[in-house]
Amino acid sequence: MEFSDDDLDAGRLLFEREWTFAKGVPSLEFLPAADLVEIAFAGRSNVGKSSLINALVRQGGLARTSNTPGRTQELNFFVTATAPVSLVDMPGYGFAKAPKEKVDAWTRLVRDYLRGRRSLARVYLLIDSRHGIKAVDTSILELLDTAAVSYQVVLTKADKIPERALASLIETTERLLAKHPAAFPHVLSTSSEKSRGIDELRAAIAIVLREHGVTV
Repeated sequence: MEFSDDDLDAGRLLFEREWTFAKGVPSLEFLPAADLVEIAFAGRSNVGKSSLINALVRQGGLARTSNTPGRTQELNFFVTATAPVSLVDMPGYGFAKAPKEKVDAWTRLVRDYLRGRRSLARVYLLIDSRHGIKAVDTSILELLDTAAVSYQVVLTKADKIPERALASLIETTERLLAKHPAAFPHVLSTSSEKSRGIDELRAAIAIVLREHGVTV
């Protein structure tokens, strides 16, 4: 996927701003007013959502990271004072080191948010490059298709596999996504540790925001 210099500049300008933690939402009744354009990050537990958000905003401590799956237990909203945009770090789905009833509650929160949030412009579905799309991810793809929520797959930890394997994974994933009506057809690959693909993801977000009337 190619980006113009203007798109890359817009992404850079967007994420040069200062971002702050706004609110943690444990259940839907605590959601903030839907008056900002929301960009959400979803994925299996320990896929690297918080690390990717920190890399995007160049603020290492903004989103809390942990090697323990299930650390993010709420919908965490991050905002900037100079653009009507909110980034949403979602609880990881799938395996988590937590009581089953708590994991079930996080799963319901994720599903309910994805189904009914009118201010949600795009979901970036993070997939670990070392594992590819698993059955638990497929259920989220189907949920997003049913809810008609636009989403794009982002491969994380791309530095952990050989280049040839990564290219093959991207091709296989894009072929699979062609069967999903709400999926954006192109896959992005990133490494938060190596800052790989971060500029391109910033540009992709800037394009989505422009399509929703937000100029950066």
